[in-house]
Amino acid sequence: MSFLIEDRYFSPDHAQSAIARRLYQRVKDLPLVCPHGHVDPRLLAASNYDWGTPVDLLIIPDHYVFRMLYSQGISLEELGIPRKDGGPVEKDHRKIWQIVCDHWYLFRGTPSSLWLRDELRDIFGIDAKINSANAQAIYNAIDEKLHSPEFQPRQLFERFQIEVLATTDAATATLQEHQRIRESGWKGRIVPTFRPDAVVNIAMGGFAENIQLLSQVSGVDVTNYRTYIAALEQRRHFFKEMGATATDHAAVTAYTARLSEREADAIFQRALCGEASAEDAQRFTGHILIEMARMSVEDGLVMQLHVGSSRDHNPVLLERFGRDMGADIPTASEFTHNLKPLLDLYGRERDLTIILFNLDETVYSRELAPLAGHYPALRLGPPWWFFDSWNGIQRYFENVVETAGIYNTAGFNDDTRAYPSIPARHDLWRRASADWLAGLAVRGIVDEDDAAEMVVDMAYRLAKQTYKLEA
Repeated sequence: MSFLIEDRYFSPDHAQSAIARRLYQRVKDLPLVCPHGHVDPRLLAASNYDWGTPVDLLIIPDHYVFRMLYSQGISLEELGIPRKDGGPVEKDHRKIWQIVCDHWYLFRGTPSSLWLRDELRDIFGIDAKINSANAQAIYNAIDEKLHSPEFQPRQLFERFQIEVLATTDAATATLQEHQRIRESGWKGRIVPTFRPDAVVNIAMGGFAENIQLLSQVSGVDVTNYRTYIAALEQRRHFFKEMGATATDHAAVTAYTARLSEREADAIFQRALCGEASAEDAQRFTGHILIEMARMSVEDGLVMQLHVGSSRDHNPVLLERFGRDMGADIPTASEFTHNLKPLLDLYGRERDLTIILFNLDETVYSRELAPLAGHYPALRLGPPWWFFDSWNGIQRYFENVVETAGIYNTAGFNDDTRAYPSIPARHDLWRRASADWLAGLAVRGIVDEDDAAEMVVDMAYRLAKQTYKLEA
């Protein structure tokens, strides 16, 4: 008998859990729509992909896992995380796996424990709780599966019933892997997403080098602001030809501001020379977000805006290991005033879709739900990153739906690079959605017929419609 209860995540109230169970049955086997995530397209371009070891798959790439262990005094070197300077790190992956399992109790109650628990049972057939004693047995079982033909990424894609999966790709990417997938004859639908951060966010560093690369891949000699915009438009067109339906933009704040072409070019030239100020960076990013909205009106690409992360908060980790090493911390956000210059120009466009994501839950009911509940161009992305959890999902529903309804939200996206965890993440969302809707039904806020339609929308249809993936 499995140690997992079948009604996990449902209310202990019998009336609510009975409805939740019926609602969940309607969606548990629906195909997975994955419109935003960070799976490496090389996985699906390869005819024979080498996963490496269980540590290569489940530990080294997962900042959710190693940030928790780091918080308890375990160094990233002990976990085999590569250093920028090539310095020594632990190479014995069995030893790393043992360290993780010895400390797995740290993850009790966290999304990481729920995802991996379900992943081990449903994907790897391992129905056991992780602990020190069984660490090596679990390692062996995972390792055996990873070397079997049925665990090749394309076979898993079909087993997971993924209908479409979007990757996230730099604006300067050649999309060579996507081309290989197309030419292979495989029928899996993999689409790119246009991510221009490295050629927009001056403060990231390496701006001049990235602009040189933009010139090379676009065929546009980028020497000033006007040619810069032309190159971005060319890349968007190329991405769309390759199947892209969306763009993705990261910013610390939702600040937008309209600059004249002369002002924008002056900042652009300073950035090329490495002389741009922090104020320049903020103003330029704010202006380009408006330009990206303008381009989306013209080319139809859905625009995603991820706001509110103070990235690389730990300077020692940044210096030693590079970016995105689990030291990203949420910050307070403001949308009502910051986003107004963009909304004044494009917020009423019915053919434009801007999906807002944020890491400040206090703005859900105060700003985001009222904004999305008014402007035709706006939709709200699901709870993101730190809040992609059962508790975070429940808080999101309570704070957003009363004002915006579910039809001004974008449904669910798994937003992960951990490919085997995709089904577990969707299942948690589907169970949490069923339970929340069941709570509305037992209180008489909606009837069960409406809840049955809503749960399918939340699990499947909303994401497909919002991201224009119906074709």
